Amino acid sequence: MDLLTNEAEEIIAHQEMITQLRTRIESILKNYRPVMNGEIYLSGEDMCKLLHISKRTLQQYRDDNILPYIQIGGKIIYKETDILTILEQNYISNNKHCL
Repeated sequence: MDLLTNEAEEIIAHQEMITQLRTRIESILKNYRPVMNGEIYLSGEDMCKLLHISKRTLQQYRDDNILPYIQIGGKIIYKETDILTILEQNYISNNKHCL
């Protein structure tokens, strides 16, 4: 039986796989959005990224009742299906057919 050290190719390969797996798990956890009752809820940061807007603009959309939201204590979240519905309702097509 051979003695395995940290310099052995087999150990190095396993360490690389563990590092890759750890990186993947960290990525999944960073982007994880829990599902509650079949619904995904987004944070304000998620909304800003999704809509390419600032936090101030997002607040203005809430103040103007443009976007529906849920406020629990000081935390504000957005139902993903509600946001997708609003986006679909406000879709404007630029398809103008020339005759």
